[in-house]
Amino acid sequence: MDLFDSNLQKHIQSSAPLADRMRPVNLDEFLGQEHIVGPGTLLRRAIEADDLPSMIFWGPPGSGKTTLATVIAKITNSTFVELSGVTSGVKDLREVVDAAKERRKYHNQRTILFVDEIHRWTKAQQDSLLPQVEKGIITLIGATTENPSFEVISPLISRSRVYVLKPLSASNLGAVIDRALMDKNRGLGNYQAKLEAVAKDFLIRISNGDARVILNALEIAVKNTLPDKSGHRLVDKKLIADALQHKALLYDKGGEEHYNIISALHKSMRGGDPDAALYWLARMLEAGEDPLYIARRLVRFASEDVGLADNFAVVLANNIFDVCHKLGMPECAVHLAQLVIYLSEAKKNIDAYLAYGEVVKDVQEFGQLPVPLHLRNAPTGLMKELGYGKNYKYTPLVDSSGQEYLPKELKGKKYYKKH
Repeated sequence: MDLFDSNLQKHIQSSAPLADRMRPVNLDEFLGQEHIVGPGTLLRRAIEADDLPSMIFWGPPGSGKTTLATVIAKITNSTFVELSGVTSGVKDLREVVDAAKERRKYHNQRTILFVDEIHRWTKAQQDSLLPQVEKGIITLIGATTENPSFEVISPLISRSRVYVLKPLSASNLGAVIDRALMDKNRGLGNYQAKLEAVAKDFLIRISNGDARVILNALEIAVKNTLPDKSGHRLVDKKLIADALQHKALLYDKGGEEHYNIISALHKSMRGGDPDAALYWLARMLEAGEDPLYIARRLVRFASEDVGLADNFAVVLANNIFDVCHKLGMPECAVHLAQLVIYLSEAKKNIDAYLAYGEVVKDVQEFGQLPVPLHLRNAPTGLMKELGYGKNYKYTPLVDSSGQEYLPKELKGKKYYKKH
């Protein structure tokens, strides 16, 4: 690299967003996820020994999936290649594999392939990766915000370690803010900025555990705060809210208002008021709430509150959950509106909800009561000798009206009571 290239690189880095500039360059700078990369953990030892298995990082946005992969790239002696699950395809993968084979054949060097948003790859694309992982030609690091059980093919999961990344804690996010404000090389240290305590707390809560959200908002707020006579900048809550755009003011996804509004939606549907229910639904969706979160709560409502009064409610709720998964916002908003209206106007019955609650009490009180012998299957001769299945009355052929189905300790118990 000549002097011109060096200066160009520095210019690009200095003009990059704060979230990119502040990416940790080693494991000591990496915040959070101590359960998987803390001192002495298996993954940390594997990274430091440059002996990585194929693995999948599963976690919410901003939890550090890409950052951890970038740190690994700086530490490892293997060739590190990155592909996007959104923009790349089988052709790109084939080129990576061919190059990996050449490295292994002529230089005995391994290749680590990082696939960001691996859940965006089709089954066929994931299938084409499988043989390369199986033969050790590629060491895979996949990153996904979606449950890999549903979005990544089973053979690929079975050949990889799945690491679950948690949202960054409030203390982690506070450290992210402090580091960015103090760092004069990569951060905002030269601006001599300080964040009001209430603004810092608000920024941490509203970020929903996403470090990128914090750094993006912090950079905008600091650069748009006028310095005082001494050159210092004091960033207040209003500036943070403005930097987060108006949606942050409508709905605090990580704070009390989140729970207040979902509670208002539930109670409006329970009380049979579709207009109020639609209002609270729109408050959440227009503020950026994940439609799948709302859909999950509505599936629960369909059984807990509507229940046996309308068994189709849970069928509709489940179907609309699937629609939300396929379409996302804004298309699925009308489907959620349809479901909210239906559940609001449906008759309500909580018998199943109450019955299960009563059962749980006895399960917790009596522990694991044995299954009565006459209800047990007897596939072997020994089991028959021990009395398994003895005197069982087969309902379709004989009168079984007096047959007991509960453990003797619970004989005569009635959990399901029609109201």
